[in-house]
Amino acid sequence: MVTKVVMPKLSLTMKEGTVGKWYKQEGETVEKDEPIVEVISEKATYDLEAPATGILRKILIEEGVDAPVNAVLAVITAPDEPFSETEIITEAPPSFEEKEKRILASPAAKRLAKEHGVDLSLVKGSGPEGRVVEEDIKKFIEETSVLTPKVKEIIQLSGFRKISAERVSTSFKTAPHSTLMMTVDVSNATKLHEALQVSYTAIIVRATAKALRGHPIINSTMEGDRIKIYEDVNVGLAVATENGLVVPVIRNADKKPLKEIDTTIRELTEKARQGKLAKEDITGGTFTISNLGMYDVESFTPIINPPEAAILGIGKITEKPIIINGNVVAKPMMTLSLSYDHRIVDGAPAADFLRNIKQRIEQARELENES
Repeated sequence: MVTKVVMPKLSLTMKEGTVGKWYKQEGETVEKDEPIVEVISEKATYDLEAPATGILRKILIEEGVDAPVNAVLAVITAPDEPFSETEIITEAPPSFEEKEKRILASPAAKRLAKEHGVDLSLVKGSGPEGRVVEEDIKKFIEETSVLTPKVKEIIQLSGFRKISAERVSTSFKTAPHSTLMMTVDVSNATKLHEALQVSYTAIIVRATAKALRGHPIINSTMEGDRIKIYEDVNVGLAVATENGLVVPVIRNADKKPLKEIDTTIRELTEKARQGKLAKEDITGGTFTISNLGMYDVESFTPIINPPEAAILGIGKITEKPIIINGNVVAKPMMTLSLSYDHRIVDGAPAADFLRNIKQRIEQARELENES
């Protein structure tokens, strides 16, 4: 029986993924549920398992190539079983090499164009049938060198970076952003951090999750002309990796004790940096937190992680002079930045939610035992 290996839909917003690495080659035997290909999608890697036992007869999407959801990546058959490739595939996405072949150009011209970042489609060819030759590239570079800076490197957007770029663009195009900022005294949070040996991020996640339970409109999404409010409070945490930004999810964060949240964060962060996040680690988020304090950033305007309604930005902790009862006292202070979708929530309830988080962080001792 002919079985298709297709690009999975790993989240509600996923439109395409990238084939990372094939673990099996054409002609090799595969067992059902055996990982056969790495798929890069939704800012994480995912090992796709074989849907059937048989022979990997044909790989249709090569490594490094993007493919839409449900696109046929490969075909598994019984040994020597006949199958029609044209019936199985409607149109396979072209590889990088195929795209390049559509423009007639000599190998020397392609090499020189790549070195200087020249788009071959902009160069008029002087060779047979309009073929672009090396001299055409040199002439193009000479004519444009005054206006165009020399290119050191070209990075093809794919995998994590491409998905991240698309999600950021979608967020800004569809959700009207507004941002509120508040300064928070983290004196008590610092004591809790030192006493329990938990991260500041864990304290903030705990405070935010508790605040979300009391402000359900923030824990929602926009679907057409309806607002869907989530029952679960699943807090995503933006993590920087070598391959780009990923957002692992702490599920039911409002119900987890502080120490468990801290342990979960450490485990997810390590998995993210090793590229070992599973599908369940990156899906189902209802709210996101982005912490740039470790990079000496005091405040910033975070971009909403679609399809969520809001995102919380965390700045660095800085000693600042505060006036208390007429006296100047140095206090460890931190700035919170809440970006929210103005279609879903207005300024006043958004400010009330942010103030709730502020109060919980400033009364941090209550976070240790609060149910």
